[in-house]
This record gives sequence, structure tokens and C-alpha cells, in this order.
Amino acid sequence: MATAPAYQPENLPSDERSIPTVASAGAMLLARDVSATDLLEGVLERIDRMDKEIATYVHVDAEGARTAAREADQEIAAGRWRGPLHGIPFGVKDNYDTAGLPSQAGSRLRLGRIAADDAFLIAKLKAAGAVLVGKLATWEYGTGNGGEYFDTPFRPTRNPWDPQRFPGASSTGAGAAVAAGTALFALGSDTTGSVRLPAAACGVLSIKPSHGLLGRSGILPNCYSLDAPGALTWTAEDQALVLDAIVGQDPGDPASVAPRTRDHGRDLNLGIAGLRIAVVRDMGPDMPVPDGAMSRAFDAGIEVLKSLGAHVVETRLPFSVMECFSATRMIGPAESAAIHEEEMRTRAGEMGFALRDKLLSGSMVRAVDYVAAQRFRRAVAEQVETFLRPFDALVTFGTLKPAPLLGSGQEMFDYIGNTALTPFNLSGHPALIQCTGFSDASLPLSWQLVGHRYAEAMLLRVAAAYERATPWRERRPALLETARKSS
Repeated sequence: MATAPAYQPENLPSDERSIPTVASAGAMLLARDVSATDLLEGVLERIDRMDKEIATYVHVDAEGARTAAREADQEIAAGRWRGPLHGIPFGVKDNYDTAGLPSQAGSRLRLGRIAADDAFLIAKLKAAGAVLVGKLATWEYGTGNGGEYFDTPFRPTRNPWDPQRFPGASSTGAGAAVAAGTALFALGSDTTGSVRLPAAACGVLSIKPSHGLLGRSGILPNCYSLDAPGALTWTAEDQALVLDAIVGQDPGDPASVAPRTRDHGRDLNLGIAGLRIAVVRDMGPDMPVPDGAMSRAFDAGIEVLKSLGAHVVETRLPFSVMECFSATRMIGPAESAAIHEEEMRTRAGEMGFALRDKLLSGSMVRAVDYVAAQRFRRAVAEQVETFLRPFDALVTFGTLKPAPLLGSGQEMFDYIGNTALTPFNLSGHPALIQCTGFSDASLPLSWQLVGHRYAEAMLLRVAAAYERATPWRERRPALLETARKSS
């Protein structure tokens, strides 16, 4: 084989707003138009410039990442290409175990803990040749009620679109990192919205997958009934590539199922002409009216789907969204209290108040109330399945407004509590968040796509069609340019 050409950093796009997608970076790597080392150095340089302000990472493994990038370059040059993630830099929420690195779940309880083994999904990504950059910020044990917490060991993450705004949670660093380009993709986890809230707040794309699709071993459990790992990416195509790499039955997770496909991008270019898409605008009498900018973007997005040939059917959800939220507040804390009972009993004083309060409230949930909430969960799952039967996908709101100001108290709590996210944690159906534009304050707007169980490929087909018809993926946070000029 011919000797690999010398790579120069100038091979990368010079405009910081043109951060490569996973797909474009992978194509450049395969064509040897750029090296994994240069891709990584671009990410590390952005971390160095921007993380002083937005704090996406709690630990950066620059040495380990550089070693992995060099190995990727050598393998690709030798013709041993592992696939489209080979050489792609990524970050992971710090509730995932990563062998040899701090795995601390944002908590004083785990400071200095070094994991012996990789979580199942991390092992899958390393096998695919992806380059782990480091550990991304998270709320303590993935827990919070909508605040900026200063009683835990790590700085709170800020939103790269406006550092005075909430970045979404609990995968706080993951959404911000993908938006800012301090990772080309990221892994988070979602119990009641924790990969979708950061995606909505930071203008990226995420999927809470079907229950059991992605293995959970090596991720600190929060709630066995509701926990779902998930990826955050810039585009639908990127999401498909990451999903293809990480699906697979996990022997360490009893809920794990064998994947029905390893080609989630197979239909990305088919368009949506003829698809039947349910649209729910009214969240019900117990939910606030969506923000005006969010509503206008939603309406404009529906017109885009119609223009692409989709058959849109206006309808209503068959359950109360707020009752779903209430059920998760019964199931989640109760299971967390059971999982972390020993720590609550012996080390409560070392916990941040949000985690301590959650475990305390969970320990007081009555068995009859927990069982009733679980019965409600099963009923919602059946209702969603029946509701979706005539349709290929559902479009609804995710969050009802753009990211709120930090320190805004009730506004931040409402941002997390007044959503249409939790019904699909209960039901186990896949739910995707996608950017639908920007407010007058240049804050991302979004909607939620919901599909049949294990039909993530259909959601990505719809999301990709919308992406191609709109300009939103061409815009990155202005903070990127500001940080570049000030460095």
C-alpha cells in the first residue's frame, strides 16, 4: 500500500462554525483527506478555548485520546478501516464506566473512583474505533429538579448558545458538547428526558431509544424501569451511524434485546411522501400553552412535512401528560432509593441536596402507590401502541419553550416538568428531539418525533427529510466565533 500522505491541520474547515459532522468526518478519514489526529486536535483546541466558560467536560483524557487517534490513523492507512466511527472523537456522560478513567457520576460519593472496565456501550464504540475524549458533566447521579447546583464537586455546564441559559439535564455536558463541537457525538442517559432536554436546549438531535435497544451494563442505574442510554448528535445521519455501532444484546442487562436492524440509516434518503404522521399540538388541559416562538416553529415544521408529501393527521393524546409526569415521580425516586439505600443510610451528608431529597422522598413511597404507578405505566404503553397503529410517526412538542435563564427558579423547574417527554419513558417507545429553528434571542427551538417500538429508523427517516428541507444544521453557536477571536 502507498505511504499515507502527510496531514496538515489546515485540511480541516477553517470556519469554526463548520465543525464536521460524524458522517463528513468519517468520509474524510476514509478518503485520507484528514487524519484522526487532526480531528482530535480540533476538538481539544475547542475544549481549551470554550470549556473555561461552558464546562462540558469534568475530565479530559488528552493523552489516551491522542494514542487512540494515532492508532486509528495507522489502521486506516494500513487498510484496516473499522467503519464510519473509526477515528471519530466523542464524549460520554460521567455516569458511564470507562476503564482507567475517573467515573464519578458528578458526585462527592465517587470522587477518585476509577472504573476497572468499560460500560457495554463504551466497549462497543472502542471496538468501532471511536476515540474517547473524556467524561462529560452530569447532574449528581443524573438527579435534579431544574437548578444550577453548586453543592456538588464540579462546575455546572452552561449553554453554548447563551452561557446565561440552562443547557438541559441531566446529561448537561453532552448536549452542550455536541453543539459546541467539543465532541462530535456524545452518549447520555434518559430516565425522564435527560438526553432529550439537553438536545432541545442546545439545538442538537437525540433519541431516547426503545426500551432494551441499548445495553445499560456499566452505567450507574437511576431507575431500572425507565433508564435508557442514548446518543446526542448534530444530524439524523450521525445518529444512525452511532446507533448502528452500539446496538447489540448486552449480557449484563436483563432488559436488553437483540437488535432488529444494524442499518438505521437505510431509509434516510427515501423521503416521507405518503407517510401518515400524527400531529398533536394540544398538550391537554393540565399543561401550559407552548411558547409563541416554539409554536410558530412547530406549525412551520408541519407545513414542511406536508410540502414533502406526508399525510398529516391532527389528533390528541389518549392520556394525560401531567399524570405521566406524576407517575415517573413515583417510580423513579422509589427505585433510586432502593438502588442507593446503603449510600443514603451511611453517606447522606456527602450528597448534594437534590440527590438527598430525591432518595429521601423515594424511601417514603408506599408500596401500593408504586404498584399503582407501574400499572399506569403499562396502561400508557398499551395506549401509545394502540394510538400509533394507524401512523408511521407522531410529532408533538418536547419542551414547551426555549432554554430558560439560569437562576430563574420556577422557570427552570417548569422547563423540566412541563414537557411531553415522560409518557415515552413510561411506554418504552422511541422519541427523538430535533431542532426546528431559533427564537429571536437565537435560542434553539425543537419538536419531538415518536415512533413504534424499535422503529428508530423511521424516526430518522422523517428527521432527515426535515433536515434537508430546512437550514437549521448550518448554524452553530456564536460563542464559537467569540471564543476563537478572544483566544
